[in-house]
Amino acid sequence: MRVVAKRTLREFWERFPDAEDALKTWYSEAEAASWQNPAEIKDQYRSASLVKDSRVVFNICGNKYRLVVKISYKSAVVLIRFVGTHKEYDAIDVEVV
Repeated sequence: MRVVAKRTLREFWERFPDAEDALKTWYSEAEAASWQNPAEIKDQYRSASLVKDSRVVFNICGNKYRLVVKISYKSAVVLIRFVGTHKEYDAIDVEVV
């Protein structure tokens, strides 16, 4: 998969350094993946939440942070839409970001 907007991850881990290793690991795993459908994501990430409009919510750092992506399975592109704390996550509409 091609992950778009690594910069968003980098900016987040600069604010929250404890998230750096987990985000780098997620990024490497996503880049190496070839997900064809949401079920394949759930096979790899049991705690991921599948949301409407091809969005997926990943728990980062043992669910301390949240990462929201939008996936185009046909194009093999993962677009980072949001990364934040639970408080920040609670303030967004995951189906719109």
